Amino acid sequence: MKRNRLAFAAGLLALICAGFIGVRYLSFDIPSEHTQITQAEKRDLGLMTSLPIYWSEGDVFTDLGAADAGLPWVREALERRYRIMPLDLLDAGEGPGPLDQLDALAIIQPRGLSPADNAALDEWVRGGGHVLIVLDPLLSGEYEAPLGDPRHPTVSALVPPVIARWGLGLSFDDQQDDAPRLAQWGEVTVPVLMAGELSQVPGSDLSAKGDCTLSVEGVFARCMIGGGTATIMADAALFEPRESNVEAQAALLALFAKALP
Repeated sequence: MKRNRLAFAAGLLALICAGFIGVRYLSFDIPSEHTQITQAEKRDLGLMTSLPIYWSEGDVFTDLGAADAGLPWVREALERRYRIMPLDLLDAGEGPGPLDQLDALAIIQPRGLSPADNAALDEWVRGGGHVLIVLDPLLSGEYEAPLGDPRHPTVSALVPPVIARWGLGLSFDDQQDDAPRLAQWGEVTVPVLMAGELSQVPGSDLSAKGDCTLSVEGVFARCMIGGGTATIMADAALFEPRESNVEAQAALLALFAKALP
């Protein structure tokens, strides 16, 4: 399906700039539990993503050297609570892996996980790790790099096989209403746009499946897997706008606080 991506991005930005109209529990100040804490109090967070949410768009070194270069708002918001460790892979082969020193991980619209990465992630979660996985079937944002450029984010999420191992499937209805809306996960409310839908699927290896609970619309799933948890979100719209307000920042931090206990 062809979409007017500029219109979608404008609609989403309007929703965020309007301060999540109708969401009353978010104040105009970031809640005290999400304000800046000391470096020593921050929690280590692994981050794997194809989106420009750790580095700005374009060439990383050019951006960092520019006088007017600014960090993406998602990174600035997360660094209130976390020490972020950007990751390109989850399995290092022989010896200690990048997940060994972490208990919190965010995988947001990744470029793809190798078979070794899938196995490492499954083992790590079962051992007590907590992961937030964001998979958007079709991104809505506009990016400087053209399609086909390796700097462009992954437009359609590559669903890791480990998701099916945990007993979940991800589908996408391209005939759904194309207006931005709000999705609820308990006390957390986030903007979504042309979201996917998570569902529980039968599997042959019942011992590998997680104990999963889905939100009403299927945008969120929370799975208890061994000693850890996996939270899957079927939309990345919250992470795409280049600008935000305090409501967007509070929603982001509330999402991470709930997904990474």
